[in-house]
Amino acid sequence: MSTNERMKQIEARNKKTVLTVFGVVIGMIALAYVSVPLYSLFCKVTGFNGTTAEASAAPEYAIDRKVTIRLRADTARNMPWTFGTETRNFELNVGEEGYASFTAENPTDYPVTGTAIYNVTPLKAGKYFKKIQCFCFDEQVLNPHKKVNMPVVFFVDPKIDDDPNLKDVKTITLSYTFFRKDSSELESALEDFINIEDSGDETQG
Repeated sequence: MSTNERMKQIEARNKKTVLTVFGVVIGMIALAYVSVPLYSLFCKVTGFNGTTAEASAAPEYAIDRKVTIRLRADTARNMPWTFGTETRNFELNVGEEGYASFTAENPTDYPVTGTAIYNVTPLKAGKYFKKIQCFCFDEQVLNPHKKVNMPVVFFVDPKIDDDPNLKDVKTITLSYTFFRKDSSELESALEDFINIEDSGDETQG
């Protein structure tokens, strides 16, 4: 093979490498841009890995099975908000419409946008926990020193009673963690969600 032919091969290989790297970079940027909306959409419809699904209304009936709802509210390390819940736990019937009230406050002198990542435990209950209204469906913007109430309206699907694997579920914990928009912590949390393997059901005391 002549030197000229070798140079052409090297040049073609370098072009291919550059195009591949460029494509990977563009793909990573696109993934970062759409990861939050995709997470939100995915969680609304699946109930995968302890995430919850969305519904338009509660069932027309409830069944005589009590379940205790526990609420947890956290913030990521770089999120300056104060985020909490007015009630730690309460009880309702399966199929009954429930209401939970969270509060968020921005103590800083500038607006802060947050995204909430959420799930329920035990993880196997996720597909039966249906939200009608939730602040977590959209990004939230709090102006300086602004405090707001953030309601969640939900129900536990009566179909849970037909699932033999859920007969032991008497308590469901609903957890939210607020992350600052476009933060590395949020991206890491989303990557963990996407890459997580089902490690079995979890319970919290």
